Amino acid sequence: MTQDDARGVAASGPGGTPPGPPPVAPQPTVAVLAPELAEAARRLFGERLDVAAAYAELLATDGVVRGLIGPREAPRIWDRHLLNCAAVAELIPPGASVLDVGSGAGLPGVVLAIARSDLAVTLIEPLARRTAFLEEAVEELGLTDSVRVFRGRAEEAAVGSDAVPGDVVTARAVAPLDRLVGWCLPLTGAGGRLLALKGASAAEEITEHGEAVHRLGGGQPVLHRCGEGVVDPPTTVVEIVRERIVGPSPRKPPKKSRSRRR
Repeated sequence: MTQDDARGVAASGPGGTPPGPPPVAPQPTVAVLAPELAEAARRLFGERLDVAAAYAELLATDGVVRGLIGPREAPRIWDRHLLNCAAVAELIPPGASVLDVGSGAGLPGVVLAIARSDLAVTLIEPLARRTAFLEEAVEELGLTDSVRVFRGRAEEAAVGSDAVPGDVVTARAVAPLDRLVGWCLPLTGAGGRLLALKGASAAEEITEHGEAVHRLGGGQPVLHRCGEGVVDPPTTVVEIVRERIVGPSPRKPPKKSRSRRR
């Protein structure tokens, strides 16, 4: 043992150099609006761009720490998430009530509420840790007058005294169209619409699940490219109108048992 070791002094590094400072834990990435995206952000969020920026920072920090956004997604918050979701607002009529199924970290529901102050938005999410984040985000962003958080599944939101019927139902990366239609169409009345944010395979999904959509009361799915000329690439959305109210299959009455003669 050296004299320095005996005195409790840190040992030298290789070659007799000091070992240097202890490693610093990595800090969450703060979402920065890139200059090439600034014009699109101004067009989509208008006077509420500062609120969108606050939400972007919240997603890139607290959202990452709490496991709602992947660390690799943090630098892409604006182009991959906020602008992508905000472009869908062009399909929603003024003053509509919007139900966002499987809201997760609030995409697209919170984004739409920021971009369109005229909308009444309900965020439907079954997991407690996610609804806790959503409630805190809604409070912090000053959206409590227009946004409600519902903890539960879509099936639960469609029934009971706490049912939340809407004009438009949104869903992003939740499930294939056949399951999505079964969950979402009951949340709206006849004439209401599902707007499903999809990826490159949207057209294939329409072909594959068209029959199921019709059976569940939906009309012919329509493919939209939202935000053309504003966001690149445009947001792919499948729109399905609820044309018919389809209830549960009627149960056949039980057969009467025949008494045997003795």
